[in-house]
Amino acid sequence: MTTYRSVEYLTGLVRELCKLPSETEWLEFKKNQAKPEEIGEYLSALANSAALCGKAFAYLVWGVDNETHDLVGTNFTPHSAKVGNEELENWLLRLLSPKIAFRFYPVEVDGQSLVLLEIGRAFRHPVQFQNQEFIRIGSYKKKLKEFSEKERELWRIFDQTPFESMIAASDQTSDDVLRLLDYPAYFELLERPLPDAKTGIMEALKLDELIRPCETGNWDITNLGAILFAKRLDDFRSLRRKAMRVIQYRGNSRVETIKEQPGVKGYANGFEGMIGYVNGLLPSNEVIEQALRKTVPMYPELAVRELVANALIHQDFFATGTGPMVEIFDGRIEITNPGNPLVDTQRFVDTPPKSRNEALASLLRRIGICEERGSGWDKVVFQTELYQLPAPLPEAGEEHTRVVMFAPRPLSKMDKADRIRAVYLHACLKWVMRDYLTNASLRERFGVEEKNKAAVSRYIREALEAGMIRPFDEDAARKLMKYVPYWA
Repeated sequence: MTTYRSVEYLTGLVRELCKLPSETEWLEFKKNQAKPEEIGEYLSALANSAALCGKAFAYLVWGVDNETHDLVGTNFTPHSAKVGNEELENWLLRLLSPKIAFRFYPVEVDGQSLVLLEIGRAFRHPVQFQNQEFIRIGSYKKKLKEFSEKERELWRIFDQTPFESMIAASDQTSDDVLRLLDYPAYFELLERPLPDAKTGIMEALKLDELIRPCETGNWDITNLGAILFAKRLDDFRSLRRKAMRVIQYRGNSRVETIKEQPGVKGYANGFEGMIGYVNGLLPSNEVIEQALRKTVPMYPELAVRELVANALIHQDFFATGTGPMVEIFDGRIEITNPGNPLVDTQRFVDTPPKSRNEALASLLRRIGICEERGSGWDKVVFQTELYQLPAPLPEAGEEHTRVVMFAPRPLSKMDKADRIRAVYLHACLKWVMRDYLTNASLRERFGVEEKNKAAVSRYIREALEAGMIRPFDEDAARKLMKYVPYWA
């Protein structure tokens, strides 16, 4: 849903709704009746029914006679209405689960004061109000649990409707689409010539399902089109929180923030700029090679790029009130995305690719921002070994996935957990390369001289005792011993 609805749009929409022969599952007319509890129930019923009917939005209009559809006006003023000391809109949002997009629009039509409530369709789960789910049966509001067939059909729709195909902005003219989407970047990133005519541009965007024809003869912008190519994500109300936030802290805690910058553009047209901004905040070291001073980034740029791309692609877009984030501390970077990982964090290296956002991943692969082969994590591990950094740490929280990259740290300063993780990931990387971990390969990974191979043997023993690796051949001589991950 866009943040801006023009007076012309709202007026035209009300007139079109009034032309319908009767109220529908996704449309309700009222005069002045505006009890807060009833509005909440209608939010649930209309959002769920919009999903059932394949509509991007449902509507509740005050000031229209529900029998004749004549404009009669209303004295309902939602922006000044309160429940106790709480504003009506906040009260409604607090009692809805999951949260959905809705907005009250006061509008004057033919001299009558009306209020239009635009309600985004339900997604992923039926919408509840005060822990109760509602549905529309014809023009009547009912409890969903009383209509099991409707409930089953609703769940089937949720299972079949990916986030990318949902609507971010509906009923947009061709000019609106070209104003909201960075279409030159779309053609440039795909290395295709820009069509001379507007119709050619619209046809190309339609073929990649960035836009879709709607019933009025205008266009709907899909979530895929908006999240990838928005000129400003703020123009799409439902996607505001999906912008990547980059936060830089002083020290190693979140107590003091130095900078915080939310992303402005879509993921595709804004990716290179975002990566450049992140790398510009990361510390670097100066080294002297052959009498020349050279600035070297503290973190491998390729690893940062892969992790940021993964966070964007694998996030759970249905998680509300949260979005992807890069946090920069003095001694580490944390890259977080909403949603639990689809595979075990211990198996990131070897598991075949699996994406919850297939259309988004496919288009970003064509653009060259990501790969669907599942090799991104391999590159991250390889780069951290090349830079001789502590091993990256993937973490799965209750509602998020986080990967931590650590700044350079001497081997003597790594604790036991750091060493075991590094040994395990080295074994994983060797395994996917059809090779094995050995004392010699691990010395190279840690930058340890041969005379200190006894210390490296101790690190291998720690990983063995932790159950993270195992001998490839237990009967091999000690000097010829090779190791593989525990799951190999």
